[in-house]
Amino acid sequence: MTKADIVNEISKNTGIEKSLVLATVEQFMDTVKGSLAKGENVYLRGFGSFIVKKRAQKTARNISKNTTIIIPEHNIPAFKPAKTFMGEVKNNQ
Repeated sequence: MTKADIVNEISKNTGIEKSLVLATVEQFMDTVKGSLAKGENVYLRGFGSFIVKKRAQKTARNISKNTTIIIPEHNIPAFKPAKTFMGEVKNNQ
């Protein structure tokens, strides 16, 4: 399902214009991205959490140049689904 599909589905189910739904979805995504960029987690009860995970420093190899490089510690965004959400997905197979 794409963002356009989500907008169409919400618009069809609520009767709200697609342009307003698209603006709302875009603003939601911008808010989540901005919060994660500041290091703040976003919790949506019954759905899940958008969290910032810290990746530890590690050593990697560049095989073509036969060199070792160090990848510094860094943050990555992650999603952790709620237990109820996980249960629905598992039971729907």
